[in-house]
Amino acid sequence: MDLTALANHLRRITVGLANGSGGVGSGVIWAPGVIVTNAHVVRASRIDVRGADGQRSDGAVVARDDDADLAVLSAPALGFPAAMWSEDPYRPRVGSIVVAVGHPFGIPGALTMGVVHAVGPIAAGGRPYIQADLRLAPGNSGGPLADAEGHVVGVNAMIMGALALAIPASEIRRFLRRAGVRAA
Repeated sequence: MDLTALANHLRRITVGLANGSGGVGSGVIWAPGVIVTNAHVVRASRIDVRGADGQRSDGAVVARDDDADLAVLSAPALGFPAAMWSEDPYRPRVGSIVVAVGHPFGIPGALTMGVVHAVGPIAAGGRPYIQADLRLAPGNSGGPLADAEGHVVGVNAMIMGALALAIPASEIRRFLRRAGVRAA
């Protein structure tokens, strides 16, 4: 694994998001002009979107699900490449190496690496999460969790205890189908 190449790839598909209330987070380019993030990151309807190269665009929230903590934005002015999303619903597996990129504390393109601890609901009847032992901070929310090959396997959502929690790609696909957004 060439970690530098992986980091550069993930930085190109990760955007910084800011809203008028001072909230800052990250997003992943799902398809050209389409960004997936957490609902808790985008409280306003208009969002300032910034790419790794400093390019800026206005983004508009087109769908959100607060219960699933997912949102999708439209930012057609951005010309960034789309992420490679994992097609395998059972990926990653416990013990897999994963990498997260985001904008913690407003620092663009920060990378952290860890190992998958567990995959599944945290409590009986709960939503599934990918649980990993990597460090996330405010601003990582909405950014990609990727495997060692650069396939996005989830969207970082929160920290619980000492574990990072990410919403799996399969859940994101379900949300996008319900929202009527075409898959990549």
